[in-house]
Amino acid sequence: MEAIELKFMLKLLEFTGYRASISKIRLNKSTKASERDSICKKLRDRQLVACVEEVAKLTIAPPGQGLLELELAELPVTAVELKAIKACTKGIINPGDTGIKAAERQTVLQSLVERGFIEAVKTKITEVWLTERGREFLLSEFESNSAATITLKMLTDYLRFMRQSVIKQETQMLATEEAPAIAPSDEEILQLIRDLDRQMRTDNYLPIFHLREKLQPPLSREELDRALYRLERNNLIELSALQEVIAYTPEQIDAGIPQNIGGRLFFIIVE
Repeated sequence: MEAIELKFMLKLLEFTGYRASISKIRLNKSTKASERDSICKKLRDRQLVACVEEVAKLTIAPPGQGLLELELAELPVTAVELKAIKACTKGIINPGDTGIKAAERQTVLQSLVERGFIEAVKTKITEVWLTERGREFLLSEFESNSAATITLKMLTDYLRFMRQSVIKQETQMLATEEAPAIAPSDEEILQLIRDLDRQMRTDNYLPIFHLREKLQPPLSREELDRALYRLERNNLIELSALQEVIAYTPEQIDAGIPQNIGGRLFFIIVE
């Protein structure tokens, strides 16, 4: 990146939301508006900034000329758009010469340019802002060996930008960590049982401790036990007791559901 391009991006850090009128981006005393706009377009092409570009001079295009020869009922344009096209038959004009209200002028003209009915002889950038890609670039990727002068004000704005970005990231991480986990539905638990049985190759005899490892948390032990009992009452699963304890550790065995009579319910069988 050239030093003047970096300076352009750093200038944006002065403004709220890193967004400003293009006229407020003053790079050097010798930098002309056309040079500034060219730099803006280069950065836009790299998706580091975005901008509003308006039609400044316009004229009719061949498709627009052909459209005027059609029957009125066949015209694929609105009355306001037709008014703009007719105004362009006078030659190269300013947007105000179309007679369209200022509030809707650019929307109408840019639509006609995109559809090929008029030609934008000249455009002008009115507003520019730093994109998310541009912010990531300044935070993580930018490196330079240039000896170009960066003002103390630019450095201050850059440091503030970095601090705010770090605070934002930390806040988002904290919010994610503090967000309560959503308890799975019985249907989701049943699907997880099927998935674990397939992954563990337990041949439809899934030991409960595998399920506890996945669901505690967000569920407590008691909540998971109640969910398994509900699934069993609805004839979706069967809970089977453990007979041979030698193949499992005491912790794995303890993960079963104790019974008043007989061994712990240990296996889950999908009906």
